Amino acid sequence: MSRRCELTGKGPMVGNNVSHANNRTKRRFLPNLTETALMSETLGRTFRLKVCTAALRTVDHKGGLDAFLMKAKDADLSDKARQIKKEIRNAQPAT
Repeated sequence: MSRRCELTGKGPMVGNNVSHANNRTKRRFLPNLTETALMSETLGRTFRLKVCTAALRTVDHKGGLDAFLMKAKDADLSDKARQIKKEIRNAQPAT
């Protein structure tokens, strides 16, 4: 299981630990991932996704999972999230 957010695509970054003596050693900055159940109002069911906490705040700000997925780029989404987006798009009435 990769350490990558399924909604934003945020993954590990690389940097340095810098000591008081200015010695540098490689380190990884991991995203703050949580396994969360998000509710789709259109489909009326929940989906378990591995999401970073920053994405949870964004989903809440945009007005829910459905609104977030409709505005998200497909390149950022995981395969599972892309499938959910497709189901939501098919379930919504044509306007």
